[in-house]
Amino acid sequence: MVTVTPLVVENCPCVATTVTLPKTQLVVISTDIGYIMCGALDVELLNTRLKDRHIIAARAVGVKTVEELLAAPLESVTDEAKLLGITVGMIGREAIYKMYHHKEGNMIQ
Repeated sequence: MVTVTPLVVENCPCVATTVTLPKTQLVVISTDIGYIMCGALDVELLNTRLKDRHIIAARAVGVKTVEELLAAPLESVTDEAKLLGITVGMIGREAIYKMYHHKEGNMIQ
């Protein structure tokens, strides 16, 4: 089953997507320019083989719900996300905020 839900995080519109699979659940929160995701995200692949796509993304491990993803510290981030000030250890909610405000030209450091 796939659930797609509009979401507002820190006044930033985004979309939460949950994919229920046998024995696991994928959780993603996306903005217009990037996304955060559960541990299934392969950040190394995005930074190496897909580097030319300049993907803004981050991964949190051990999360099973949208709420957990927003509250969890990020375990890894893409090189492109680092350019926006998104860092390892930052919680998901903060990363979404930085993605949104960068998009709007209001980059927060």
